[in-house]
Amino acid sequence: MPNTPSQHRVLVFTTPTCPWCRRAKGYLRSRRVPFKEIDVSLDRKAADDLVRRTGRIGVPVIEVDGRPVVGFDQPQIDQLLGLRAHA
Repeated sequence: MPNTPSQHRVLVFTTPTCPWCRRAKGYLRSRRVPFKEIDVSLDRKAADDLVRRTGRIGVPVIEVDGRPVVGFDQPQIDQLLGLRAHA
């Protein structure tokens, strides 16, 4: 049985000025996917950790069950969450 979105651990690493971060969060909300937002502009340790794990400094990074997606890559996010594409 496939996981439902609520069974996944989803973290969204953002900054307040990032338009793609707002788009990613809006998309997850529209699909009713619960997530925890981490503002890397306020959490230096999280920012450093993100760079260490992804090799990148940009946001958004959407982490699904420990697997990071750099940028708002909707098809990859859908695949990791087991979501069907929006009609």
